[in-house]
Amino acid sequence: MNETIARRRTGYTGVAAAIAFIVEVPLYFVYSGPPPDANVLSRLLIGTIALAFLIAFVVLFRELVRAAAPAYEWVGTAAFAAGLVYATITLVSSGLEAGAVIAAAHPIDPTITVNGTYVLYGTIGRLLLAFFLTAVGYVIIRANLLPRWTGRTAYILAGANLLFVPSLFFGNTPSHFYAANGWGTTALMGALFSYWMLALGISAHRSATRHTPAAAPALQP
Repeated sequence: MNETIARRRTGYTGVAAAIAFIVEVPLYFVYSGPPPDANVLSRLLIGTIALAFLIAFVVLFRELVRAAAPAYEWVGTAAFAAGLVYATITLVSSGLEAGAVIAAAHPIDPTITVNGTYVLYGTIGRLLLAFFLTAVGYVIIRANLLPRWTGRTAYILAGANLLFVPSLFFGNTPSHFYAANGWGTTALMGALFSYWMLALGISAHRSATRHTPAAAPALQP
């Protein structure tokens, strides 16, 4: 895959993942009590689609690094591994929540009821996402892969995620900002990541036009 195609496809998948995440997050705040099954299953389905696009994004981002900056391929591989594990862990937590909702005889709030997901999409998710963002930010800045602001904001967001790693010590009340499953730990960090992904995807796609090789001049007879 050449660099131009890698940039364009990285942009497409980044934007697609971001849009799906952005649509998903508000669905967690529609109901104050246990939401109906349709709400929970819809947001989990949208989140699953977003994670599928995220997996495609990390694959293509590694290909972009390989094409544009081979010396930093190891960093692209680190970002790929962290992003893939993050997506897998989040998919597991989504599956646990969906299974509990389907099996329950009455509406439940899986963010409270399904105990096994707290640390998966809380502390573990925040740590993996911080690793992913740090690797992405590093390779963007060191290899001049994309505008430097995308790398700097990746570092800032990585630091914010690290601040929420100890949240597992602060209970399981979603309405609390810093709980294991609190709105700051999950919804806020998820929303910030979504909009960063949107900006990164747009930037990657736009960069494809700046790196399109010039056509070879025609031979004169």
